[in-house]
Amino acid sequence: MATLSTEIVGEGTPVVALHGFGPDRRLMAGMLEPVLGELDGFRRVYLDLPGCGSSAAREIRSTADVLAAVEQTVADAVGAEPFLLVGESYGGYLATELTRQRPDQVLGLALVCPVVVPMHADRTVPTHTVIERDETLMSSLDADELATFEPLAVVQTRETFERFCAEIGSGLATADDEALERIQSGGYALPECEALSYDRPTLILTGRQDSVVGYADQWALLERFPRATFAVLDAAGHNAQIERPDVTSVLLRDWLARCAHAAR
Repeated sequence: MATLSTEIVGEGTPVVALHGFGPDRRLMAGMLEPVLGELDGFRRVYLDLPGCGSSAAREIRSTADVLAAVEQTVADAVGAEPFLLVGESYGGYLATELTRQRPDQVLGLALVCPVVVPMHADRTVPTHTVIERDETLMSSLDADELATFEPLAVVQTRETFERFCAEIGSGLATADDEALERIQSGGYALPECEALSYDRPTLILTGRQDSVVGYADQWALLERFPRATFAVLDAAGHNAQIERPDVTSVLLRDWLARCAHAAR
């Protein structure tokens, strides 16, 4: 299994970042660099998942294959070092399973709008709701921009649109759609496995208006994550990190501080 395209920033404790289904590593860098870029001692490992960014997906036919490629890349980039793990959406689904396989190596786990129930039809999600809308902006967008931004955007302002284009839409535009469809149809769900129980510092951040993965299914994780902070952010959908960036950064800083304390 070929390793994935990565970008490594900084030095120190590794922080492995896994983005969602379709975008690329710019999503995770946009979320984490405002926090980690101000701190010393963290080596950020940003991956492009198969079929996304600069990572090919020729041999990839299922999420199990994606996970195997992630495992190989992490082994190459991190080796046996302890590391922090951050996963967003589909990346959160992968991160949970990677933690189950390496519980002693993962120092802390942060899940942002994570997939918990793989099949959308089985998820508990709210109806899509718009909390803030800039009519001047929305009327100025072309059909393609509307089609990618509007369906998931809860805060439809120029600031969130510009961040969406730079961090999310840019990856979606270059994704290998054929490969992503192959993964979805060939085995999006991971094989049934033992549920993860994890007692190190954890952050579970969800959006109150997230119509993709919701917030209710994630609540069940608390039974098995005794060190978890659980947050449901109002005025936030599936892209909570760009719709509520300030509180997202605060929660990430708190998670890092708890991880550092636990390590001591």
